[in-house]
Amino acid sequence: MILLGLVLVLLAGGAVALVLTEESPRYLLFGYAFELNHVEMFLVGAAAAACLLLGLWLLGSGSRRTARRHRRLRSAKAEASSRVAQLEEEKRDLERRLEHEQEHEPDTVPGDRLVARGTTEKK
Repeated sequence: MILLGLVLVLLAGGAVALVLTEESPRYLLFGYAFELNHVEMFLVGAAAAACLLLGLWLLGSGSRRTARRHRRLRSAKAEASSRVAQLEEEKRDLERRLEHEQEHEPDTVPGDRLVARGTTEKK
């Protein structure tokens, strides 16, 4: 949308530049000669103004859409980063708990709890 808006603004600017540089009501454009009366000149000016306004509107709406998309992306990245930090903190907490439990149970083999519990069978 931004590119189309820019093209329309440049087209309207080119039309204005063409009118300002010509001294007579006869205009040469791409090898064709145009001689416009007052009504035709008014209509061409109105069309150029419409192109300019449409182009500016497209530029504005495209810029707002891009900004909104970037804002959402930044928000999602911040949320993901926050979630990763929370998960890392939970992991550190669980590691501390595991170390604390292993310090208080010295008679069992670390990492082999099920086997250690299963060996105490009554005969």
